[in-house]
Amino acid sequence: MGVITSSNPRLALALAIALYLIWVSATYLLEGHLLTSQRPEDTLARLAYALVANVLIGLGGSALVVRALSNSGIVSPRLAGFQGIGHAILATVIGTLLGFAFYALQGAPTYNPLVILNAYAQVLVTSVAEVLVCWAVVGSVSESLLRGTGGGRWVSALLAAIIASVLFGAYHFAHSPPFNTVGVVVLLSAIGLVTSLFFFISRDVYGTIAFHNSLGIFSVIRALESWLTLASYERPVIPLLVMAMLAVVLLIAAHAYLISGTNFRAPS
Repeated sequence: MGVITSSNPRLALALAIALYLIWVSATYLLEGHLLTSQRPEDTLARLAYALVANVLIGLGGSALVVRALSNSGIVSPRLAGFQGIGHAILATVIGTLLGFAFYALQGAPTYNPLVILNAYAQVLVTSVAEVLVCWAVVGSVSESLLRGTGGGRWVSALLAAIIASVLFGAYHFAHSPPFNTVGVVVLLSAIGLVTSLFFFISRDVYGTIAFHNSLGIFSVIRALESWLTLASYERPVIPLLVMAMLAVVLLIAAHAYLISGTNFRAPS
């Protein structure tokens, strides 16, 4: 493989798309094909899906790609949504509040704090991978390359937002029903545009994850109701909570890895 440089943008885009396709394939093999989301009692299957598809590939793979692209001068950590701690805290607070406002406005199916906490924890690991792959990697790479072809700042961001949102929606074809249906995929692509708006304005992965994850709990709780498994979420589901905490810790570790290990060189 050739060296990724600011003069070799096609290789950078190929790397971003390759990460996306590997992540989607792992999701299908470990979740959609096995209907893992419909079997909350199968802890081992859920753990394998979370660790391999979302932690190893989604989180770890994204960190490696962003670092490589940053060192090549294609995408800076800031463009990919990794900034300072103060910015991250503020964006996370705003993202959480906005996300739960959307949850309430959709007609919240429950305000049971344990159900919400478990649902939030269930989708958090996936949300981390979704935001990192679709927005921090594909979105930021698309925006950077579009700017390089003469696109203006806002036009490049708009087109990158559309690309990231469409790929986010299409990724759900690899999931269990009802998330793999055309209607839901189109709906999720539209929701992805809302996430894109937050990401490209805030430039923060933490706030975007908090916002995006809050949007996701509505559909998860509705799905649990349809599967008649919501009662199992009325008590702490320890594996889900542990995985959510692990995802946050590893995200912070990835951030530290990017900031300390990159030497961004803007294209001349």
